[in-house]
Amino acid sequence: MTIKHLTPLLAAFILSCSSPNQPAETSPNLPGNEPHSWKEAVIYQIYPRSFKDSDGDGVGDLRGIINQLDYIKSLGITMVWINPFYASPNADNGYDISDYRAIQPEFGNMKDFDDLLKGLHERDIKFVMDLVVNHSSDEHEWFQQSRSSRDNPYRDYYHWWPAEKGKPNYRWSFFDPKGEAWKYDSLTDAYYLHYFAQKQPDLNWENPKVRQEVYDIMKFWANKGVDGFRLDAFQFISKDTTFPPLPEGYEKNVIKYYGMGPNIHPYIKEMHDEVLSKYNVFAVSEGAGSSFEDAHALVDKDRDELQMAYHFEAVDMVRDLSGYTLDTFKEIHSRWDSAFTEKGWLSVFLANHDKARMVDRFGNPSPQFRAPSIKLLNTFILSMRGTPYCYYGDEIGMTNISFDSIEQYQDIAAINGYKKVVTEGGDIEQYMAELKFLSRDNGRTPMQWDASENAGFTSGTPWLPVNSNYREINVANQSSASNSCLNHFKEMVKLRLNTPSLIYGAYQIIQPNHETIYAYTRSYEGEEYLVVLNFSKKQSSIQLEGFDLNTVSINNYEVLNISDKNLTLEPYQAIIFKTR
Repeated sequence: MTIKHLTPLLAAFILSCSSPNQPAETSPNLPGNEPHSWKEAVIYQIYPRSFKDSDGDGVGDLRGIINQLDYIKSLGITMVWINPFYASPNADNGYDISDYRAIQPEFGNMKDFDDLLKGLHERDIKFVMDLVVNHSSDEHEWFQQSRSSRDNPYRDYYHWWPAEKGKPNYRWSFFDPKGEAWKYDSLTDAYYLHYFAQKQPDLNWENPKVRQEVYDIMKFWANKGVDGFRLDAFQFISKDTTFPPLPEGYEKNVIKYYGMGPNIHPYIKEMHDEVLSKYNVFAVSEGAGSSFEDAHALVDKDRDELQMAYHFEAVDMVRDLSGYTLDTFKEIHSRWDSAFTEKGWLSVFLANHDKARMVDRFGNPSPQFRAPSIKLLNTFILSMRGTPYCYYGDEIGMTNISFDSIEQYQDIAAINGYKKVVTEGGDIEQYMAELKFLSRDNGRTPMQWDASENAGFTSGTPWLPVNSNYREINVANQSSASNSCLNHFKEMVKLRLNTPSLIYGAYQIIQPNHETIYAYTRSYEGEEYLVVLNFSKKQSSIQLEGFDLNTVSINNYEVLNISDKNLTLEPYQAIIFKTR
């Protein structure tokens, strides 16, 4: 490939690498860590049910996304990942797929998909497909055949345990009301496995026919022109099919015993050989095992497996009402960056469809501090090493809706979790308080476009209520305000995409023990940027000897308070200096 075929940033990077005096500590051109367009990307995640409804049925759809392509382009992002829109009975909002080659009618049809992909590509935006192949829907034809008889050709497409062998050893389920992953089916007097909901039976990847089915599905969409695959729950595909007893204390680290099964790497290598190496696509797995070794084994270039690690340690630090500490936040992000300095590549994110709103968990949603804190969080995501994933609505600072009763929730995890607490005689009041703060439905409320009825999301009744603050927090209000969350996001995306140091540069934390400020540098090719973030609702100061603080690239406030290298930050102030 010649330089002229690369993006301008990639071309500049490759030319710059010809310098014999390049400092080793700031060079990204290390074995196994060469530049790629997906490393330079800024990915925008869309939850299709909640983005934009085009036909008034209250559910977002593909045509609604098409109608907002110019808005998406205006953000400056370069890739879009859309959650599943395949045919599905919607037990888990599309993550239970009944036909991998069909579009769910409430989202549109295949022509709508083709038009969407064409519209994205015309705007130089790539598309990432959400592929859910750890499990299917129990309404998929494969499972319908599989459960019909023990000698059906599709029987081994799923994990079955004959009842005459006794009840299988316990396996934990993420979404089951009783926490039990084995479901008895009287039709063939056997149990089937479901790590998630009962209507999401796990596919048997040990069967080579299943693997070929998956590769054929990937080829179907790759031939249509998709640019990448996000592989849902992929670390769970390989299982020890003897299903031995789980060790005592397994629940303290479920991923260690559930993820990265015995044959996962041969299977992914096979996928790479069959699909990824033959198409211009990249793949990222949801989850990265339970160790750095697991993550590197998935994504290091010399492995010929996947391209990007998507780990959950950072977003999972908020597990209950106590929130998180800045010390932990710094430590986790610095540790993962250090582990991937020379090989492999990370994703950077603080929100997705499985989490409550970012500003509630990591910022401050109060009217006084919501705007500066969401700007700070977006500054962080877009200035760290790794490919940033930005979740719809976080560009305008959407907040938790905070339901009060279980009847208001739509999410199967919330509803079945409630049933489990009731069954076990647990603390319902505590569960509801935590649900109000952490529920996935908080991050799935309709996009707030304007101050009209239902925030301009739909002319009908929305499938999930619109947050009552939509008249204040919406795209229309923020589009013309120069200091809005939306325009700060756009400025930060532009800075990211035009600054090699913020993509490939070395990361170095500054004053790691500072109680309220997270500061770090990004350095590359003699250029250096200093990022200073005040994670506090009070003014905070930091002494910054040895840095040139005269050039400001980003500031989420209009004020800059520096005296004798002492920088005083306003609550949740975020500043990026070009220091060299």
